[in-house]
Formats: sequence, structure tokens, C-alpha cells
Amino acid sequence: MRKYFVTGLLILVPLVITVWVISMIVGTLDQSLLLLPQSWRPEALVGFHIPLLGTIFTLLIIFFTGLATRNFIGNQVVRAWEMVLTRIPVVNTIYSSVKQVSDTLLSSSGNAFRTAVLVEYPRQGSWTIAFVTGVPGGDVANHLQADYISIYVPTTPNPTSGFFLMVPRKDTIELNMSVDEALKYIVSMGVVAPEQTNKKAKLELAKTES
Repeated sequence: MRKYFVTGLLILVPLVITVWVISMIVGTLDQSLLLLPQSWRPEALVGFHIPLLGTIFTLLIIFFTGLATRNFIGNQVVRAWEMVLTRIPVVNTIYSSVKQVSDTLLSSSGNAFRTAVLVEYPRQGSWTIAFVTGVPGGDVANHLQADYISIYVPTTPNPTSGFFLMVPRKDTIELNMSVDEALKYIVSMGVVAPEQTNKKAKLELAKTES
């Protein structure tokens, strides 16, 4: 019975967590309907809430915002809006910081979180996986004369928290794995190894048995 119980857990736990996360995301996106006037909301028009309508509405807003800002007039409107925001105390600091991070992470031309590396952390002889976020800038670059890179070392099993380090490039080893594979490896605490690693382990096991 224990064997069947564990098998059931292995099947249901990932499914339940997936449904829970998706329901949270959809529920949050559905809140965008609150931007509409009361008389335009589904509850007023048809008398009941329509699931996923808010999600579709949010995606349409994102799409048409991107479409509108691709032309010259839209570009000028965005620049004028940003000039207004940068003149407001407190808002300026928050908006500028968030925009710089989002531009770095979401831009297709950026290099942040494109490469996974091995680095000795937290002590010599102990290795962990990190992600390259760029190179040191500002006055920091004036004090680091060698070839340094900026890396983010995520924690396990929650990769959204971690440590920001600046280390010599020569002290890191670039990994031949995608960021998705590296994240799975980190979140699973080493249980879910990348396919290439699995093949190598199988070959070594076969050699040992022979």
C-alpha cells in the first residue's frame, strides 16, 4: 500500500501544483477587468463571471500597447510619459530601476541570463551553478582591473532569491546546458540532471559494470 500511495503522490503532486500556479496567474490577470467601467463588466452584461476573459483582455492590452508604440507617434508618447515619470520623486527611482532590470532581462539583444556557469561558492572546492548577468559597470569597474563578470547565484529550491557576485571570468566554467536545464537542476536540488549529464553517468555506470 505504501508503494501505491507514493506512486499516487508522484503523479498528483506535480499536477496539483501546476493547476494551483496556473489558477493563481489566471486569477491575477482576471483582475484587469476591474479597469473597465462597472456597466461594461461581464457580471453586469451577462449576469455572471466569465473565466479567462480577464486573461484575454490583459494579453490584448499588452499586444496593442506594443503595436501602438512601434510607430513614431507611439514612440514619442512613450518618451513623453517617461519624462513625466522621471520628474516625480520616489516614482522616478522605482520606475527607473524596474525599467532597467526589465530591459536587461526581456530584451532579445541582452546577454543577461543567457549563460550558465560553474563557480566556486561559498568556499574553495565547493561548486555551484550561477547565471551570467553582465559585466561590472560604473565606478565598480574602475576598481576591478582584471576581466570580471557579474553573476547571479540562485538558492535552492527557490531560485528567485540568491546572491549577486562579481568574479574573475577565469574562475568560472561555462556550462554546455541551457538556462532552463540549469534551473531545473537547481530547483530539483540535483535530482533532475540535464540529459547530457544523464548519458555520461550511464556510460560511466556501464563501464563500471563491465
